[in-house]
Amino acid sequence: MDIRTWAGLGFVPLVGVLGLVVPAAPAAVAAPAAAAIRDLYVNSKACDPRGYGTPDAPFCTISGAAALAAPGQTVLVQPGDYPEAVTITRSGEVGAPITFRAVNGPDGTVTVGDTTVGAVTGAVFALNNVHDIVVEGFRLQSPADQSALVVNGSQRVTLDGVIVHGSRATLGAVRVTGRSGGVTVSRSYLSSAPAGNPSLAIDAGVVGAVVSGNELSYSGLRVTDAPGTTITNNTLLTYCAVGIEVAGASTGVSVQNNIVRTHPFRQACATPANATAISVSAGSVPGTFADHNLIDPITGGALYAWGDGRYQDLPAFRQATGQGGHDLAADPMIGAYNGSLRPWHTIDPSSPAVDSGDASARGATGTDMLGNPRTDNPAIANSGTGAGYHDRGAVEAQGAPGGQATVRRKPGGNPFAVTASGTPQYGWPVGGEGGSIAYQFEGEQFWRVTTARTLDHTFRRAGQACAHIRISYTGFRLPPEFSSYRCTQVGALYETVQPTRLLDTREALGTPTTTPVPAKSEVILDVPSINGVAAADLSAVVLNVTVTQPSTAGFLTVYPDGAPLPTSSNVNFVANETVPNLATVPMTNGKLRFRNSSGGTVHVIADLQGFYGSYGAAMQPLTPIRALDTRTGAGTPIAANGYLRLDLTGKVPAEAKAAIVNVTVTAPTAGGVLTLYPDTWPTPMASNVNFVAGQTIPNLVIVPLVAGKAMIRNASSGTTHVVADVAGYFAAPSYGVADQTYVPYGSYRIADSRGLSGWDRPFYNEPFHAGEKATVSARHDGEFCEDDCPTPRAAVVNVTVTDPTTAGVLAVYPPGGTPSTSTVNFLARETASNLAVVKVGAEARIAAYNNSSGSTHVIVDQSGYFIAAP
Repeated sequence: MDIRTWAGLGFVPLVGVLGLVVPAAPAAVAAPAAAAIRDLYVNSKACDPRGYGTPDAPFCTISGAAALAAPGQTVLVQPGDYPEAVTITRSGEVGAPITFRAVNGPDGTVTVGDTTVGAVTGAVFALNNVHDIVVEGFRLQSPADQSALVVNGSQRVTLDGVIVHGSRATLGAVRVTGRSGGVTVSRSYLSSAPAGNPSLAIDAGVVGAVVSGNELSYSGLRVTDAPGTTITNNTLLTYCAVGIEVAGASTGVSVQNNIVRTHPFRQACATPANATAISVSAGSVPGTFADHNLIDPITGGALYAWGDGRYQDLPAFRQATGQGGHDLAADPMIGAYNGSLRPWHTIDPSSPAVDSGDASARGATGTDMLGNPRTDNPAIANSGTGAGYHDRGAVEAQGAPGGQATVRRKPGGNPFAVTASGTPQYGWPVGGEGGSIAYQFEGEQFWRVTTARTLDHTFRRAGQACAHIRISYTGFRLPPEFSSYRCTQVGALYETVQPTRLLDTREALGTPTTTPVPAKSEVILDVPSINGVAAADLSAVVLNVTVTQPSTAGFLTVYPDGAPLPTSSNVNFVANETVPNLATVPMTNGKLRFRNSSGGTVHVIADLQGFYGSYGAAMQPLTPIRALDTRTGAGTPIAANGYLRLDLTGKVPAEAKAAIVNVTVTAPTAGGVLTLYPDTWPTPMASNVNFVAGQTIPNLVIVPLVAGKAMIRNASSGTTHVVADVAGYFAAPSYGVADQTYVPYGSYRIADSRGLSGWDRPFYNEPFHAGEKATVSARHDGEFCEDDCPTPRAAVVNVTVTDPTTAGVLAVYPPGGTPSTSTVNFLARETASNLAVVKVGAEARIAAYNNSSGSTHVIVDQSGYFIAAP
């Protein structure tokens, strides 16, 4: 196969040959303005060492993003291993923190630090003298005897969902120190060994720390000289060591809604004196409050060490201190250990912790460690305060979950905008929203993991608009419980351009030589951009394609590069014929292929008429209206080299930007070309219909209008009659007179009377008889659409007549009645084709009528369809 490639549009306009189209100027090529970057992406698996944090060029390391992150930005770290130590030196602002978020989701977990022994030294995350920082979801592997995460001298810092498993740090797996203030540690799993090393340490000088919704394993929580600390809804499973230790002068501490068991496997401890559940030093008693805690007495350790007293049972503790009025000493019924990389323990639905906590406790949150809402178990009497069904501990008992998902078009604005929704559903009544939702829109590299139940997205092209939606009730620690793939369809708007010649094989425009396209060969046309719109944002292009000087009969097919060769055709021709046809061609990668399927050579010309994208005009189809026929009335043809104004006033609204007109030349006395263009504009070096003497030939034209009018130019030495049928118009959506957008779909052959395909007629392999009508349904993507599924309102089809026994016309029209207009004019034994935009009837059907005295085969190739805006 001979394939010739054109590298760009930067050619000087050429002089026309035989009246065929040449542009007044080449199409503008310009890059769109860069958008401001908000989120910064990091991806260790596929990154750009020179990347600047976009999805297409992510950073390789978290440290690289940390060096540039600004207030209000989020650093999105994709799943994978990151063998690095991250020191955060840049600060956010009040209300605009810098957020470092591990995107744990369907693609896996983010692990940072000593992923291979010796990869890092010191803390994996170090926050020194910074403020307004959020660190979310990271699994940290620290070197031996080193804290995995240290917050030192920093203000307004949140550590959420952090996992440190198996640390041996003497000073704490996670350590908050150095007069830090306003630090929150929430929904994290922290583990450190041996039991004397704290899993979480709040050091001297720290003020107002919040420890909420965490699970601490093997070792507990140590608070030293840190007044105002809040300790709420944590689950602590230590190995015969103190669960919660409030030491020094940590006054004003709140200890509420916690579950403490000082043996991980619920056994008695060999040295019970070391296994105190909650210890508050004498210097910390002033202002400190404890209530609604659940302590397992199985280990034999004291439930409380409060000041100078130790208390083995709750009545004694209450009597001596006045604290713990709602505390429980019982088996908390801690369930199974789950998740190897991001672990947690479940809780039995019948546990005494269920529906017995204080929803109004200081530091209490609306969701638990896994991101699920506070939930009311209908089988358990509510004994808590506040909402009454707030569980104690880090994990809320839940009913059987479910979910729903949708993808719908977003009304107004960009026609490619959609809204996806993921709705977690719970088996028991809930007090708010929860769950983790992952969205991945078709064409995106990364998942977006969020708690948002709706997410907006704008696609780059028209067509199928799909999203994968996953819902997890474990924060994606396990495979998601709900998974869905949802689709809708989005349509494009049309933008006219000044006719521009992109390809002419006679003049080496688009090809390296002037040789014609060989038999069974292709020309590849590169369209990098149009009017500043990049190829990736072009849904389809509208081209007037002309074949000239063919050496044998055949057909030409125009289709997007990267797609299979369709079985359809765009231009049918016979030897030595010059014939044009309008083609609407989808775009995929910025290249188009022109396939010469004949047994001989042929020259090809392609003139750009417009394109479909995210801006422009909407379409409104019409039942075809005859707007002009120079054979009627005085029967005066257009003079040689003459002009005629086409007045569509009253046939299309005043707001119409362009009209869809089927233009037919008939009875020309000499060869030439016909050109349509906006009224009052200069005559372009372009053509729409090429003809020879005595020929009747149609072509579809999308012509811009000025005040409802266009001009017709007869570039010929002879006269010609012209017939014009209006099939629709384009207008800006804001006017409200047109609302249909274009969905590329094909090209597909949807009907062929030479076989069984398509037509609703009882005949097999028989031509349309004289006066016969039949219908065919336009194809669309409805079968792959679950939500907001628009049906076709109009179809774009290339209609071909072949093997006619007599001359005549074929009309394609909305079903019903008998049309008075024409789509394809043909002679006996001629193969002729024409593009048509046809309003559809019920079941997206279009009709064809053979208005001749003979028979003919009829073929319909669909390029796309129009849908109503949302």
